[in-house]
Amino acid sequence: MRPGPRNLITDVKGLTVGNATDEKLKSGVTVIVCEQPSVAAVQVLGGAPGTRETDLLDVHNTVQTIDAICLSGGSAFGLDAASGVQAALREQGRGFAVGAFRIPIVPAAILFDLTNGGDKDWGRYPPYRELGYAATLAAAEDFTIGTAGAGAGATTATFKGGLGSASTVLGNGVSVGALVAVNALGSATVGTGQHFWAAPLEEDSEFGGLGLPAALSDDARQIRTKLNTPASGLHNTTIAVIATDAVLTKAEAKRMAVSAHDGFARALWPAHTPLDGDLVFAIATGRSGKAMTLEDFVPLCATAASTMARAIARGVHAATPSAGDLVPAWRDATP
Repeated sequence: MRPGPRNLITDVKGLTVGNATDEKLKSGVTVIVCEQPSVAAVQVLGGAPGTRETDLLDVHNTVQTIDAICLSGGSAFGLDAASGVQAALREQGRGFAVGAFRIPIVPAAILFDLTNGGDKDWGRYPPYRELGYAATLAAAEDFTIGTAGAGAGATTATFKGGLGSASTVLGNGVSVGALVAVNALGSATVGTGQHFWAAPLEEDSEFGGLGLPAALSDDARQIRTKLNTPASGLHNTTIAVIATDAVLTKAEAKRMAVSAHDGFARALWPAHTPLDGDLVFAIATGRSGKAMTLEDFVPLCATAASTMARAIARGVHAATPSAGDLVPAWRDATP
């Protein structure tokens, strides 16, 4: 296994990603656009999710494919972003055909970044609908990670969070990619240091190449959260997409989403808390043309977990400082 050429989710054939960021707001939106309607599923393991159009992703429900997925800051206000995504896709003639109408199918999830020091005095209506529209129009194979899009105002217990992405190409040529906005209650790093919990899975020094500490200090075993720390009140939720160009059924996509949550557990501690809305969408574009045997599907699911863990670490590693930050960026910490 190796990273794809971009080491981004867009190494999965059939996907583009767009960001829209409001620096004054310290928030933003990230949109994953499917070039063709694609099979999708979702798994929610956090205790405080905020979502739109996730029920239709259940295996027993009628709609089988989606047009895009929207990740947004702004807590429940950010769910408006999906309306902007719909508007952009409708202008492009995209959507589920119902008679003479086409309805773009855009599941969405949000994270809480309202109290991160940004100016949230937006007046009557929040800006997320327009950010969703702009992010959709910006969708491309190359995009910025770190302090961008849905990760623009993200934090963890120790450092700034951010938008992360990574990819893996399996031996059979199938690609797996992850995209994640890291805003966890817990920490992506060991104790008070800079070593990432995901270090054993790192490829090519993609998030600093520090490895794990030579010896784990006592503080490595302490549970670090935003509660009762300088980050208290910043609130939480890590939202993500795992994607592949393999041919999957809706049920198989659901299992891939479940497996990708193992990447949360490998890269964040604690994860899936009652105060996180941790969620993973899964997309299967089918562009490789390769269906999975059971023997193929097991390593695909394992790779979904490792790729997600790497994307989480990359999101924190790539975050950049900005005026008004309430926690430091990883790059500003003393080694």
